[in-house]
Amino acid sequence: MFKSRLHKFEFKKKESPDVFLSSQHGMYTYNDLNRFTAFFKDLVDTKTEGNFERPVVFISESSDMLLFSIAACWKLGIPFTPISPKTKESELKEYLNRLDPSLIFCDVANRQRLDYPNVVKLDENFFLNAFTQDVRHVTLPDPEEISDEQLFGYFFTSGTTSKPKIVPLKRRQMISAAEASALNFRPDPNHFWLLCLPLNHIGGISIILRSLIYGTSVYRLGEFDEEMVKEFLSENPRFQAASLVPTMLKRLLDDPLFNTHHEFKSILLGGGPSSENLIRKSVERGIPIVASYGMTETCAQIVANPMLAPSGMYTPLKSVGKPFPPNVVQVRDDDGKALGKNQSGQLWLRGPQVFDGYLDPSQNEGRFDNEGWFNTGDYGHLNGFGQLFIESRRTDLIITGGENVNPTEVEEAVRKIGTIKDAVVIGLPDEEWGQKVTAVVTLKNGETPQLTDVRSQLKDTLVDFKIPRELKIVQEFPLTATGKVKRWELVKKFK
Repeated sequence: MFKSRLHKFEFKKKESPDVFLSSQHGMYTYNDLNRFTAFFKDLVDTKTEGNFERPVVFISESSDMLLFSIAACWKLGIPFTPISPKTKESELKEYLNRLDPSLIFCDVANRQRLDYPNVVKLDENFFLNAFTQDVRHVTLPDPEEISDEQLFGYFFTSGTTSKPKIVPLKRRQMISAAEASALNFRPDPNHFWLLCLPLNHIGGISIILRSLIYGTSVYRLGEFDEEMVKEFLSENPRFQAASLVPTMLKRLLDDPLFNTHHEFKSILLGGGPSSENLIRKSVERGIPIVASYGMTETCAQIVANPMLAPSGMYTPLKSVGKPFPPNVVQVRDDDGKALGKNQSGQLWLRGPQVFDGYLDPSQNEGRFDNEGWFNTGDYGHLNGFGQLFIESRRTDLIITGGENVNPTEVEEAVRKIGTIKDAVVIGLPDEEWGQKVTAVVTLKNGETPQLTDVRSQLKDTLVDFKIPRELKIVQEFPLTATGKVKRWELVKKFK
C-alpha cells in the first residue's frame, strides 16, 4: 500500500543507479535525471526570473529530451503544457494566447513557426549542455515545499464544441491515480513500461509521471512500431507493462503467433472503445489485458478491470471494471436522479482524481453539482457487481486510434467542399480503430464525390486522423422535433 507521500521517494534517495529512461538512443538513470533537472531549473530560472506561475509549453515530436523535460517539470513543481506539433498554425496561435506561457520549448522542426521571444530549442546542443554544464550551484527544491494541490499542467481535450477545453490538473490527481493503479499492477525496478503513445495527451504523460512516482523505468518509442513492440512484449523479459490503444492491440493480434512472455504483467488498454472480439482474442491467447476508462479530467484511467479477477468472480468482456477507490461513479438520469443497477444514464464521478474545473469558468456550467460530482457527458450503466459498462462516450465525440475527433470541426471542413450540401460526421464501430470517422453527406445538384477526392481536399485543413475514412450519401438526415440531427440513428443505419 502506498503512503500519501510516496511521490517524494525519488528525492529522498538522492542518488540512484536505477534506470529511469531507455530508448533506441540511450539508457539513462535517475542520477542522470537529477543532473538534468538541475540544468533545467537553472535554465528556467534564468529565462523567467524564477516565476513559475505561468506554464512552460512544449511543442515537439517525441524525444528523450522532451521526456526528460516533462519529468524535470514534475520534480521542480513547474506547470507545463504539451501541444501537438501537428497543430495547425491558427490553432497554435490561439492556444498560446490562451495559455500565455512563460517559456516555450520546441524541437528544431517547429522553431520557425514561433514568433515569440522566449523560445528554447530542444536540439542536440541542449541535451549536450544538460550533461556537461556545471550545475553544482543549483539547489533542487525540498519536495515537502511542493503542495499536492499545486497544478502540474494544463492539457487540451476535444469536446463537442469547436474549441478544445483547457484542463488544469493537480499533483494530487496524478498521485492518487498512480497509487490506485499500482494496486492493480506496476513494473519492478529496472523493468520497463513501454511508452509509444503521443506525449501531448495525458495517457502518454501519465506513464512518465507514474514511473517517477514508483521509481521504475520507461522505454520510449517515438511512435508505434508493430514489429518492435511484438519483439519487446514477446521476447524481452525487461518489458513488464505497456499502454496501448485498441488500434495498436488489433495490429499485434493480427499476427496469429503473437503472445506476451511469461514475466509480462499487463497491457493497459484505453484511449477509446474496445470491441468485445478484441478483448476475447487477447483472453484466449492468455495475454493479460486491463481494460480501463478515463479522460483528461480524471488524469487518465479512473476505472479499470483488475489484472487478475478474484477466484470465482466473472469479469464481463464489455466491462471496463470498477472505479479506483476512493473515487466513485454514479449513474443518473437527465434530471440528475440516481439510477439503480443495469439502468442506463449519464456517468457522474467524484473523488481525488477528478479535476476542479476547466480553465474557462463558463465551460463548467452544468458539469458539477453542489456536492462536487462531475458530469462526464458519457453514458453507461453499472451491473449488480458494481462493474461499469460504457455505452457511448461524450455523446458526439469520436475516439479513433486513441485520438479525439470533434465532429463539429470535421463537419465544417467537409461542408466547404463544392459538391457537398450538408454533412454530419459520426464514429462507426471498427475493430482496428475503435471508431472510424465517417462523413454522412447530402449533395448539391446530384454530383457524387469520391472518397479519395474528399480526403484529398481535406488534407490542408485537417490532420490525418480527423479526415473521414468512409463517405455515406443520404437524401436527408433524420431530425428531432427541434431540428437536431439524430446522430445515433445514422450510426445504427450504417454500422
